[in-house]
Amino acid sequence: MPTKTAAFAAGCFWGVEATFRALPGVTRTTVGYTGGEVENPSYERVCGGRTGHAEAVQVEYDPDSISYEQLLDAFWQSHNPTTRNRQGWDIGSQYRSAVFVHDEAQEQAAVASRDARQRERKRRIVTEIAPAGRFWPRTTTSSTSRSEDRRAARPRWRLHDPLSEERTQDRRLTPAWRLRIAALAQRAGAARA
Repeated sequence: MPTKTAAFAAGCFWGVEATFRALPGVTRTTVGYTGGEVENPSYERVCGGRTGHAEAVQVEYDPDSISYEQLLDAFWQSHNPTTRNRQGWDIGSQYRSAVFVHDEAQEQAAVASRDARQRERKRRIVTEIAPAGRFWPRTTTSSTSRSEDRRAARPRWRLHDPLSEERTQDRRLTPAWRLRIAALAQRAGAARA
């Protein structure tokens, strides 16, 4: 079966990517930028806040193994969707919460999922649901920090815990996050059975 594509923004893309990469049925993840006006944006330009792009993750998945709704569940659980242009210590429009939809079915599922989550919360969800535009994969340049690429290679990279919005000192996956990701993977596996 051919894979399908989804795109999400929920703060720094390294942590978001780690969440999706851990899910059974996700065949590939790519970090990059989308939702803005500037072509071929660099990391530096996006961080400057003048491109309109969000740091995002493009997720390729096998719909026979994991549903789009399960990806949405992982998205909502991986960050705080009630903070505008911010996740933890990461502040700026490039860190906004967004679901970039590729078709009408994804849009309907995203809206229904957001509305269901909103009924569970007191604070208003500010997540943007927008048509997916061109996705610009992050490319490494000589001016880009090599440590960012080393962090991306670590499978347990996590910037922050969205529930407490506290960073871990060593920037590794906290025990609480290990449990959350394991629970998400278990639910995704149980839903397939």
